[in-house]
Amino acid sequence: MKAIIALIVFLLSLLTSHISQAQTINWESLHEDQKHILNVNAGWDYSFVYGLSYGYHLKTKIPIILESSISFASGEVIFDDFKTKIGGQLNLYQIENFRFNVSFHGIYRRYGNPLVTLQNFGADAGIVIGLYKPKWFIAGEFGFDKAIVTHFKHSHIYKEVYPDVKNGWYEPATGGNFNFGIQGGYSFTRSDITLRAGKVMSEDFKSTPLIPFYVQLGYNYKLD
Repeated sequence: MKAIIALIVFLLSLLTSHISQAQTINWESLHEDQKHILNVNAGWDYSFVYGLSYGYHLKTKIPIILESSISFASGEVIFDDFKTKIGGQLNLYQIENFRFNVSFHGIYRRYGNPLVTLQNFGADAGIVIGLYKPKWFIAGEFGFDKAIVTHFKHSHIYKEVYPDVKNGWYEPATGGNFNFGIQGGYSFTRSDITLRAGKVMSEDFKSTPLIPFYVQLGYNYKLD
């Protein structure tokens, strides 16, 4: 039974290991009339992950992008493991070509295997500071991803070993991770090719995922 419980804890760490993530934007190449930003991305975030996102560029004094996204972990069943996000990011401060950006998102994610299905609501926040030019940019990033409440639905296989197990929502918060790294890219008239890479660490600064690094390659296309 202890082995099964340890496995569930490990699965929960998988669920909460995702990095804080917003669309990677070259703010200097984003024109005021470019309202819609479509993004596709793929990379490593504990496992191979690919995703889609959409951003809407508001016409405000402080540049703001509202965004939503969905990402999937590679596996036999596509919709078993996924994460959805909704929120936004803003260019809070600028000194010449140096920009200070922040982001906030609400998160819903699901992880399933033959023993248990986990559903989680959480949130993330991020800071990006960097040098932005019309054709390229490079920046440092720091983020925090928090799993706030998680629902456990155990399978019949698990209940045969541990019949008294209870399904339901568990709180308070079940875990969180910090991530820090770099991002950059090259921009064309209506598109950006972007790259992010960095490291993930748990909120207690004592443990990391099995592979504590992340990398993501992305492509943005901007529409009026």
